[in-house]
Parts: sequence; C-alpha cells; structure tokens
Amino acid sequence: MIKAIPFDFPYDGRLLPQHTALLIIDLQEDFLSPTGYFARKGYDPSPLRAILPAVNRLIDAARAAGLTIIHTRQGYRADMADMTPYEKWRRKRAGLDGTDILLRSSPGFQIVSDIEVRPEDIVIDKTCNGAFTYTDLELVLRARGISHLMLTGCTTDVCVHTTLREACDRNFQCLTIADACASGDQRAHEAALHMVTVEDGVFGALSDSAAVVTALSRLADGTN
Repeated sequence: MIKAIPFDFPYDGRLLPQHTALLIIDLQEDFLSPTGYFARKGYDPSPLRAILPAVNRLIDAARAAGLTIIHTRQGYRADMADMTPYEKWRRKRAGLDGTDILLRSSPGFQIVSDIEVRPEDIVIDKTCNGAFTYTDLELVLRARGISHLMLTGCTTDVCVHTTLREACDRNFQCLTIADACASGDQRAHEAALHMVTVEDGVFGALSDSAAVVTALSRLADGTN
C-alpha cells in the first residue's frame, strides 16, 4: 500500500500494476513555456516546470512496475471546428486571436521534451478541462481493466481536479500525488489538494512522489 491521507491507497491493500495507470495531465509547451497560453494569461509557469523531476521519477517507477502510462494534451482542431462560439469568445478575450496557441497544429500542443513519451504510452487529446469529456479515456481504461488512477500534472485546481472528479464519479479509485501537481496560483493549488481529503477522502487519497515511488519499487522487485 501507499502511505497517503486520509487513508492509505488503495483502500483494500490490493495495488495491482495491471489495474493501475499513472495519469499525466497536460504537461505541454503551451502551459509550461514562457511564451505559451499560461504565461500570456499572466501566470508564472515556473511552478509547473518545477514538478518535472518528480513526474519523471514517477514515470520511471511506474514503467518498472508495469503500470499503464497515460498522457493528456489539451487543444482544439487547427480549423477550430470543435470550438463553440463561447469558447471562441473566451479565446479572443484571452488575446489568443491570430495565434496557434492551444491548437493541435501548434508546436505548443506537444508534451514538453523533458517528459519521455514512449510508443507504448497512451496519449489522450481533449478540448475540455476534464480528460473524460468528449474523449475515449474511459473506454481505454475499461478495455484494459484499469480501476486505479494516480494523477499528476497541471493545473492542480483546473484540469487535474476536473479529471479527478470525473474519475471519482465513474468509481475509479484515485490517488493525487501532491508534489507532482502544480498551478500558477499557489492558493488554488493548496485548496485543490485540501479538497481531496475532505469528507474522509471524497475524492480519494493524497500522497507524495516519494511514497509512491517507494511502493512501486517494491512492486517492481516483487516484495510488496
């Protein structure tokens, strides 16, 4: 089991690699770059880049233990045919008219080079904050028999938390890894992590990368 609050994960002590996925949310250039969407909105992307070493340690440990690795990317079609009038209005209001930011044709749509995406990894492209909305993520998880999710990425308070809530409503067992998630707003980051633990873990459990890596290493060694 993984040491976590308000309960150790998973609740029944059955941490099985074939039923577990590491979910890495939106570690894209458009969010982590100093010239991307996040920076254009006036946020400092450096806290997002600061989690990359922890995420990489988790990826290495998850690969060794035999977990499924899933990356998500947020962005719209190049022709913006999947964008509603409201979304186009928000895009214009954000000063993104005439740019290729958050479009799938853009270099900024790609996952940062600091993160290794292997051919056997799964990549889910989305338009919404939540990774389940209008995507085949749930279909992929059910097809692979995955029932347990470990969440990392950005931002803690928006895309990570929305995906977490969607997953919990679908009865996936969720673990949020605090130091492998980040936001440009520290208060929102801390509040989002706190919300995981309320009501005895209404959104699952909360842990840190060291505890997760330790447990996954034991799995890889066959000692857990």
